[in-house]
Amino acid sequence: WFMLRTFIVAVFVLVLASPAFADAIDGDWCGDKGLHLTIKGPDITTPYGVTLKGNYHRHEFAYIAPAGDADAGQQIYLKLLSEEYMNFYRLKGGALGEAELWRRCEVTS
Repeated sequence: WFMLRTFIVAVFVLVLASPAFADAIDGDWCGDKGLHLTIKGPDITTPYGVTLKGNYHRHEFAYIAPAGDADAGQQIYLKLLSEEYMNFYRLKGGALGEAELWRRCEVTS
């Protein structure tokens, strides 16, 4: 009984210690420079209004910025931090550039 109880307590502690992730990266996101993007599964509408397919995972998204975007040709990587925040990265020389903190856009009626 002692071993079983110890195992249950250990599993409980591990579950509480694991990072909490938001449901998914899908949705409308706003950057601090007035930019906006929308993710719906593998589809993204970039900050410059181009809709394309990207590499979608539940908590991250990556795409190559298309012609017409200020970042044209650059790989962009988005990482969900919480239900309300994500980091926006530009890959430079195969490494992540400085993170830009984006937030879910506020709903207005």
